[in-house]
Amino acid sequence: MSLPSPDYVRIFDTTLRDGEQMPGVSLTPQDKLEIARQLAKLGVDTIEAGFPQVSKGEEEAVKLIAREGLDVEICALARADKKDIDIAIGCDVNCVHTFIATSELHMKYKLQMTPEEVLERAVESVEYIKAHGLICEFSAEDATRSNRDFLRRVYVAAAEAGADRLNIPDTVGVMIPKKMYELVKDIAEATGKLISVHCHDDFGMAVANSLAGVEAGARQVHATVNGIGERAGNAALEEVVVALHLLYEMETGVNTQLISETSQLVSRLTGVYVQPNKAVVGANAFAHESGIHTHGVISHPLTYEPIPPEYVGRRRRLVAGKHAGAHGLKAELEAMGIYPTDEQLRVILERVKELGDKGKTITDADLLAIARSVVGGVQLEERVVSLADLVVTTGTNIMPTASVKLIMGDTERQAAEIGVGPVDAAMKAVQKITKDLVDARLREFRLEAVTGGSDALAEVTVRVEDDEGNVVSATAAREDIVLAGVEAYIEGINKLLVRKKVGGG
Repeated sequence: MSLPSPDYVRIFDTTLRDGEQMPGVSLTPQDKLEIARQLAKLGVDTIEAGFPQVSKGEEEAVKLIAREGLDVEICALARADKKDIDIAIGCDVNCVHTFIATSELHMKYKLQMTPEEVLERAVESVEYIKAHGLICEFSAEDATRSNRDFLRRVYVAAAEAGADRLNIPDTVGVMIPKKMYELVKDIAEATGKLISVHCHDDFGMAVANSLAGVEAGARQVHATVNGIGERAGNAALEEVVVALHLLYEMETGVNTQLISETSQLVSRLTGVYVQPNKAVVGANAFAHESGIHTHGVISHPLTYEPIPPEYVGRRRRLVAGKHAGAHGLKAELEAMGIYPTDEQLRVILERVKELGDKGKTITDADLLAIARSVVGGVQLEERVVSLADLVVTTGTNIMPTASVKLIMGDTERQAAEIGVGPVDAAMKAVQKITKDLVDARLREFRLEAVTGGSDALAEVTVRVEDDEGNVVSATAAREDIVLAGVEAYIEGINKLLVRKKVGGG
């Protein structure tokens, strides 16, 4: 395999292999295929579809992906063992990633092999893969804790045996960028092959070490979407790619505008939710509350946004709270169709800060309620959707069912749905009735008991998103959790309709 352009870095995605090894994650073959399709659409260079030797289900998943005809290299992992490699080859992949440990710790206690036996096995495995006409990527597992002279011998031997790419794994995440740079440079100079890096995040340096490897000459990075993986995870694909593009001015095949939707898909199918302050894809990555920051961002986004949100398929969000400033609050109110005077804005800001100081999260519904009480003369659109009736049934031997009747203008509409619980059933019924008005999807549902006891007032806060990416939050409080959830959801739908009308949608 020829070396790519000096300014191009290949992205080897291992979400479906190393990412799935994260405790608690277990994807079905269809889940893996759905993610693979998205990764191909995203533009990664290689998809490591799985480790076929692990189980029959894993083998079938790799075959399913390899036979999908995706315009991307499909790779299977195999130990440096002919039986493993045969299973991988049988999956119809066009690349096999083979590995064997080279650290003294692993050779002695895990493999129970001598260094010479490891070296021989590495060479045999590479030659076997190349004899079958496939692309071969070779990894020395635990490379960063291996004896440097021995490690260099293994990589040189693998290169001479025909390996197309040599991957350097920081298997337990113990490297620092300077040492990673030195190691990659050493192996690159000794072999002349395309060098790849595979970094884990045990010390929080997977991305930094990956970039250090690129600085030293590596032209491929192993990464996972959202940084998922064993223990503390792997180098996060989104962080590596955006850093390469914007900080290093290097190229990848990734369409960055699809990063956000890819992150959300992987999060949904794996059940691993992204922390709010996660770089690039976290909910707060492009959210601003501080008055100084919102003022700056409104004046010129680059003041506090090193990454344009649109670049990764996101949108900027200004948040009302105790740190809010007048400029950000005014922008939020104007998005709702409210245009306060300077004095009215001052009063609204004071009330928002008072609530924030009490530890309350200021939702759009709270802000709208405060603003409407202060700006008495402002005419807002009439409520489009109202709840007329709600009936739910649930129990141990019946499916939770909800019947909902809504008033929409001069008409009443009714629907019934079943769900995993009464709240889910009721939400589905509301969505079924209102889908012609707005495609409102529930992004977040949070329940808090305002008081104690079995008759506690339930405060439900929801975040609802439409098909244009508009996100609103709404709150309702009732003793009945289902009723509170439905009222909050309907409030969110109304707010999306108001925004749509104000925005000319």
